[in-house]
Amino acid sequence: MFAAIQPPLYLASTSVYRQQLLQKLTSNFTAVAPHIDETAYPGETAPALVQRLAEAKAQAVAAQLATGLVIGSDQVAVFGEQILGKPHTPENAYAQLTSFSGQAITFLTGLCLINAATGQTQTVVEPFTVHFRELTHAEILAYIAKEQPFDCAGSFKSEGLGISLFRKLEGDDPNSLVGLPLIQLLTLLRHEGINLLLSP
Repeated sequence: MFAAIQPPLYLASTSVYRQQLLQKLTSNFTAVAPHIDETAYPGETAPALVQRLAEAKAQAVAAQLATGLVIGSDQVAVFGEQILGKPHTPENAYAQLTSFSGQAITFLTGLCLINAATGQTQTVVEPFTVHFRELTHAEILAYIAKEQPFDCAGSFKSEGLGISLFRKLEGDDPNSLVGLPLIQLLTLLRHEGINLLLSP
């Protein structure tokens, strides 16, 4: 029986995608719903929004704990100056992907690690840019029908068939595109004395 990571590790998220990403590093964590208001402030920039929400999620869970390291994360997709939402419908997904054809969108992922015992807080914002190739009407319709990416900002799943829409990916960590920058997370954990490579 493996010993638990000390202090315990918590993920302030109910996102299946983020849980799957963290499981690539360790299964030794507890996912907890943060229950925060994610509404953007008037005039708030995308980097400020994801940093604030990542911190708020981690703080909401850390406030319930006496000890432990809490991971909070939030992501937005940005096209020009516009923050993209989830499409929810095939029509919206088609409109988004049509506008992205031959263009680039940037995903900004806020990542926060809080030590619940000390209050020590580390926060970073990780960018990742997706360059779309020129897409045909038929390709967009076929992609939407096959993958139905209605709960994904940007109307695609990069971990699936969405990769077929791209010309180039640009960034330090492809995991950040899915919602949790693992390279940065491992760095923040090492600052707290946790090396998951050496942990049981």
